[in-house]
Amino acid sequence: MTAPDTAPLDAATYVSLTTFRRDGTPVASPVWTVQHDGGWACTTGSDSGKVKRLRHTDRIEVTPCDARGRVADGAPRFTGTGRIVSEDAEYRAIHGAVLRKYWVLGRLLAVWGAIGKRFGSSAGEGAVAWKVDGQAE
Repeated sequence: MTAPDTAPLDAATYVSLTTFRRDGTPVASPVWTVQHDGGWACTTGSDSGKVKRLRHTDRIEVTPCDARGRVADGAPRFTGTGRIVSEDAEYRAIHGAVLRKYWVLGRLLAVWGAIGKRFGSSAGEGAVAWKVDGQAE
């Protein structure tokens, strides 16, 4: 078995990250993505739906998309496994990579998060990492 051509994921500004509910229902979310540890990663709230779904199954699908999550006809779709990033140092590395890649919007969101924390938001910081093992038909 040959490794899939992941160049479209490497070049993508956004990807549609699909995680699965307990009953198998897919839930797609557009996310910023950065290369990380031989795969890819994104930052997200520590109590986001993606994180909750990954606690039950590590199965993911990912495909390049636009900022609203719209996938172009013929865009490649990849299957793989995802995991919740639990180490603070790894989260900081992913967060730093996101800030470097999405420097203006990334910093605006960081400021927004800091404002939210200042006014009592309890949303925690988190990240999800994934690797692909094949291309879906």
